[in-house]
Amino acid sequence: METANWIGFIAGTLTTIAFLPQLQRTWTTKSADDMSLAMLLTFTTGVFLWLVYGLYLTAWPIVVTNAITFILTLTILLLKLKYQKPR
Repeated sequence: METANWIGFIAGTLTTIAFLPQLQRTWTTKSADDMSLAMLLTFTTGVFLWLVYGLYLTAWPIVVTNAITFILTLTILLLKLKYQKPR
């Protein structure tokens, strides 16, 4: 594997891992009040578009890491909507 692909996988892995603590916290506290809905919607959409872009390029570091990140951020987004307090 080329050096550029290794760097891509490492960078993507670190970016993906960054969401695990938030997912765990949201899951255990049953609250995502401190997270912005607009940020989650924007970020999840952006990650999805990176995934599509990676598929067009057949760039597996982009595809794999953004697919996992998309699942994590979508889960956090859905938990935010589920646990959101009515106004």
